[in-house]
Amino acid sequence: MSTGMRPPAGPASVVDAAITSRRSIRAFLPDAVPRGDIEDMLRVAARAPSGTNTQPWQVHVLTGTALSGLSEEILAIMSDPESLARCKDEYAYYPEKWVEPYLARRRKVGWDLYGLLGIGRADKDRIQAQQARNFRFFDAPVGLIFSIDRVMAQGSWLDYGMFLQNIMVAARARGLDTCPQAAFIQFHDLIRARLGIGADHAIVCGMSLGYADMSRIENTLVTDREPLENFVRFHDAA
Repeated sequence: MSTGMRPPAGPASVVDAAITSRRSIRAFLPDAVPRGDIEDMLRVAARAPSGTNTQPWQVHVLTGTALSGLSEEILAIMSDPESLARCKDEYAYYPEKWVEPYLARRRKVGWDLYGLLGIGRADKDRIQAQQARNFRFFDAPVGLIFSIDRVMAQGSWLDYGMFLQNIMVAARARGLDTCPQAAFIQFHDLIRARLGIGADHAIVCGMSLGYADMSRIENTLVTDREPLENFVRFHDAA
């Protein structure tokens, strides 16, 4: 029997709703997010577990000209093929070789999004323009950049994922939305230089934060999830 502290009384549906309503939002309203709300979310998120309480996360919160300045500098590089070719990912987020079922899932979410936007497979300019919106933080009023000390090993990266999830769930509890973005790792050198992050830290990802613009069709996208029987195995005692 567990001897741990019990959570506050209340329906599980409140927590479940915050988790299941989380989506990657790709168009935000310009409405400012109160700094107090951002601080509260990060304070709550920091209750994420980490091995021996190492708490490996470092967060940079960007608003105003700090946000737009980073966006414009990245977009300038993207418009210059030679500069862009020199930008290499901080780490391998995706596999070198895609296999099923992961390839099919990846393709589906991409073409579902482009289908909503009316972007065809041959529309290279529109595909690139949509991809570039990542680096405007999808017009969100808040951008988050996350880094980790390079001395930390794989376990701390697992811990980091729980911290990121906590932020996204805490945002939903406050009527806010997010989009976690690994796309920023391609521009890790630029980001470190602009934000004063030492070379001893790796850029983990970025995240857009704000109020969803639900008039935008891309925000109607709801991705599929596999049924339990496809990924869960119960091993009952004999």
